[in-house]
Amino acid sequence: MKKTIVLSVLISFSLLMKAQEAPKWINNVKLSGFGIAQYQYTGVENNKANSFNLRMGRFSLDGRILNDWAWKAQIQFNGNTSTLGSSPRLVDLFVEWQKYDYFRVKVGQFKNPFTFDNPIHPIDQGFMSVAQSVFKLAGFSDRAGAHPSNGRDIGVQVQGDFLKTKTGRNLFHYQIGVFNGQGINQKDVDQQKNIIGGLWVMPIEGMRLGWFGWSGSYARKGTWTDEVGTHNGVRSLQQRRYAVSAEYKVKDWTLRSEYVHSTGYGFAKSLSNTDDSSASDCTLSADGDKAQGVYALVIAPIVPNKLHAKARYDMYQPSDGAEKQRTQYDLGLDYVFSKNMEISGIYSYVHDRSLKGTVSPNYSMFDLELSFRF
Repeated sequence: MKKTIVLSVLISFSLLMKAQEAPKWINNVKLSGFGIAQYQYTGVENNKANSFNLRMGRFSLDGRILNDWAWKAQIQFNGNTSTLGSSPRLVDLFVEWQKYDYFRVKVGQFKNPFTFDNPIHPIDQGFMSVAQSVFKLAGFSDRAGAHPSNGRDIGVQVQGDFLKTKTGRNLFHYQIGVFNGQGINQKDVDQQKNIIGGLWVMPIEGMRLGWFGWSGSYARKGTWTDEVGTHNGVRSLQQRRYAVSAEYKVKDWTLRSEYVHSTGYGFAKSLSNTDDSSASDCTLSADGDKAQGVYALVIAPIVPNKLHAKARYDMYQPSDGAEKQRTQYDLGLDYVFSKNMEISGIYSYVHDRSLKGTVSPNYSMFDLELSFRF
C-alpha cells in the first residue's frame, strides 16, 4: 500500500514536470490538492468512540488543450482499506469541451449532476459531511448499495448557462448526463444507463433555485431468493429520484436548503469489496422502496471572510415513514487563517429512531477539522 501511494505521488509530480516541456497546444497545466485532518467523538450509548483521523487528501492535475478543451485527473487518499474504497483511488478523470458557455460537453468520471450540495468542495461545504439525503441519494454511500463513490459516476454530460442580463449575469443553467449507474471505476452491469440532470434559475445576484431529476438503475450479478424461488443472474433495481433546491449567497452569508426524494429498492449489503461474498449478494434491503430527506443550513460571518458561525437542520428517512428517521442538529464555528488553511468545529445533537431496545436514540457528536489547500 505504501509503495502504491508513493508511486502515485511520484507519477503526479513527473507529469507536472513533463508539462513544462509540453507542446504549445497543451497549456496551463497545474498541480493542486488539499488535505483534511480530523478529530471526531461519537456518544452512542454503549458504543462511544473518539479518534483522530485522516479524513481525506487529494492530488489533482488539470490543464487545457487547444484552448477549447479542459481536463482534470484527481486521486484521493484516505483510511478506507476495503477494495473499492481503497486508498489511493481515482475519483475524477474527465475532459470537457468549453468553446461555448451555453453548450459544454464533459466526458469521463465526474460528479453526478444532482443537488447543489454534491459538487461543493469538501472544505467549502461547511460541515463534517454533505447532508444525509445527499450522502445516501447522490452517490456517496448510496442507499441502493453501491460502493462509496464521492457523488460520482462515469458518463457523458452537456451543460451550459444562457440568457444574460444587461450586466452579463446568466439567468439560467442546465446540465444533463448519461451514466453507467454503478459508481466510480466500474463498468455497467445491466446495460441500462442513468439519466441525471438539473435546471436552475438565478433571478437575482447570489440566488439559485433548482430542480433535479434522476432515472436509472443499480445492478449486481449474483444470486437471490424471493417468493418464487432462488435466482442467479443480473438483478437490476430501478431508481427514480428528484430534488428541489434553493441557495442564496451574499456578502459572505450562505443559506441553502434541499429536499430529496427517492423511489427504488436497494441491496441489503453495500458493496465494499469485489472479492467479498457481498459483491454477488442480491438480497434486497428491508428499508423498502421509499426514502426522503431535507436539510437547511446557514453560514453567517462574524468577521467577514475570516470567522463564521454555522447551523444546519438535517433529516433523513431511509424507509417509508418516520420509523427509522435520523435527525441531526449541527452548530459550529470556522476560522479561516488564510485562503489555504482553515479550522472548523461542529457539535451535533442526533435523534436516531433506528436505535432500538435499551439504547437511547439521542446522542451527541463533535467534529474538529483542520484543512489545507495548495
